[in-house]
Amino acid sequence: MERTHTRLVTVCVTFTEVNKAESSCQWNTRNKAKMRVSTSQLQQLTIFTTVLTGGGVGTMYYLLQKKFAESGYHKLALQKLESCPFAMESLGAPPLKVHNIHLTDRNNRIAQHTAQIKIPVTGSKTGGYLYTSSFRDPDTNSWSLKQAVLKLREGQTIDLLNSSPVASQTQVAENTQGVETGDWHK
Repeated sequence: MERTHTRLVTVCVTFTEVNKAESSCQWNTRNKAKMRVSTSQLQQLTIFTTVLTGGGVGTMYYLLQKKFAESGYHKLALQKLESCPFAMESLGAPPLKVHNIHLTDRNNRIAQHTAQIKIPVTGSKTGGYLYTSSFRDPDTNSWSLKQAVLKLREGQTIDLLNSSPVASQTQVAENTQGVETGDWHK
């Protein structure tokens, strides 16, 4: 702190020698004195800003996930999964655990009349992704599933729209051969 004062005094002496008067020295000294902030105050400000920003980001993440979970296309896909006993048995469900959608996954696309999402799900045996593609009917404003495919970690694929409730593993494998999953990445 004393070094700063010494430098200001040196500057003031230089100005005095050039006949700029002491008023400019006093002005510089006053502004410097008012603008001083202690390191602890800066640390507190940094911590406060970090906590506030983190809280805002966390709140936005929570609200986005809540919006996805409450949407018609998300609910419709999960209802279809829960109504397929073979898929539920393959996962080891119930209990079925539905995880948050990966917001950074570029395969999750939602527009006004279409939705394509990849929902992570797990059961007691294994887990996988529920790939869904839905469209909204403009007249009724309701969502309809165009595609619902469960891909398990082991590589097994179950088409939820084309499998019968009492389907054997062979029948499900035959039904999933024509399913469009080429655009989906793991």
